[in-house]
Amino acid sequence: MSQVTRAKNGRPVHHWRRDLVELAALFTAVAVADAVANLIGHGPDGPALLLISAVVLVATAGFHTWWSRRHGHAPPTGDTGSRPTAAVRTAGASEADATATEVIAGETVLWRMRTTVRDEPGSLAALCAALAGQRVDILSLQTHPLTEGTVDEFLLRVPAQVSASDVTRAVSHAGGAGTWIERADAHDLVDAPTRVLGLATRTALDAAELPLALRQLLGRCTIRSLPAGSVRGERADEAAPVEGALEDTVMRLRAPEGGVITVERPYLPFTPTEFARARALVELDARLGPRVPRRQDVLTLPQGNAITVRRADAGDVDAAKAMHERCSSRTLGMRYHGPVGDADKYLNHLLSPRFGRTLAVQTASGRIVGLGHLLWDGDETEIALLVEDDWQRRGIGSELLGRLVTMAVEAGCESMYAVTQSSNTGMVAAMRGLDLPLDYQIEEGTLVITARLDATPVSSRLPYDEARQHQPEHSVRD
Repeated sequence: MSQVTRAKNGRPVHHWRRDLVELAALFTAVAVADAVANLIGHGPDGPALLLISAVVLVATAGFHTWWSRRHGHAPPTGDTGSRPTAAVRTAGASEADATATEVIAGETVLWRMRTTVRDEPGSLAALCAALAGQRVDILSLQTHPLTEGTVDEFLLRVPAQVSASDVTRAVSHAGGAGTWIERADAHDLVDAPTRVLGLATRTALDAAELPLALRQLLGRCTIRSLPAGSVRGERADEAAPVEGALEDTVMRLRAPEGGVITVERPYLPFTPTEFARARALVELDARLGPRVPRRQDVLTLPQGNAITVRRADAGDVDAAKAMHERCSSRTLGMRYHGPVGDADKYLNHLLSPRFGRTLAVQTASGRIVGLGHLLWDGDETEIALLVEDDWQRRGIGSELLGRLVTMAVEAGCESMYAVTQSSNTGMVAAMRGLDLPLDYQIEEGTLVITARLDATPVSSRLPYDEARQHQPEHSVRD
């Protein structure tokens, strides 16, 4: 009998006329079957007629099977039921073309692309069609609304033989403007919300992560921190309102301590969406306040002394000043390259996690005898060491330097530089001991040593004192 054919007012409706037609067809079939049975049973050639009918049916079934396979009506034996990709599903493409496309699709590269399109229906569809014409697979898409138009950010998987100019040309013909494209890697496969949450977690655990988190959030950019009172006597807190300021390729954000964080990206304007994300990250950092991981590693010097290496912050300013008083004028002059009396003035900046990371070495009595600084200097990274005179030549400088290099590698830095004097043989020897490629440049008696970092962190050079090693419950990695 018939099934439900349509619904009316949410309830199934049956057609009584179709039921009558089906009953009539059933009665007719029974009558025909009875007539054929009588003809075969009572006729003289009944068995022969039955055999001929069976042969005809088998031949018809075989012909239908051959015809279906020859003309492609039946699916191939290797069909898994999945739909072909957009790159293979092209109108009028032959089987040979589809096979070649599938082979080429095995070699692909990742690209990140941005382009501005008109904010009207069909603009994004035209863009996607243009990318599909280049056999480009769209892995992710983010939209950044503007007052006029929309910035679309794509993560693309592109066939290896398709160049960046081919992609940008296709996008331009589809209506995209201001297109920017660069190579991506596997880290870009993480979706935007997950990446932002990860950056927020890193910032929450360590205040020194804020500049690095902003750089990973916004891509290639230069980040500078200007304190509330600069050396020129200007007040940085007057350079940006509390809510921050966005000017094309430059954004200014109010730092938690009252200064200004300036982010500049000359090759690509910032969008309001990126500005809002960066401001939210800075606000999170401000609400959490000063914080530094409290991990402490107890090491044993070759002379048998036990020292503790830990992260330092602004709370160690007084102890660092006391170390300055115990250092000779020559040691302070080699470290700060200026009047010895001004050495204490740099400590508030150096020990602030806003400008980098600092490691402190303290003795069993709690006195700080060494400081190692990793400072964010725009796109570059500076490294600096200071070891008290009585504790020099014991391996403390090499230990600090190795740990700072490890931090720089973990932060994604490609190189770091140290500014010293050519007569500072201890610093030169420590840099050479890293076994990294070094570049030397001398200007007016000042030696700049640049180390190109590889992917292998430098391990500790001193033995751990397992009995005295201390790591609090809530500590994180350096």
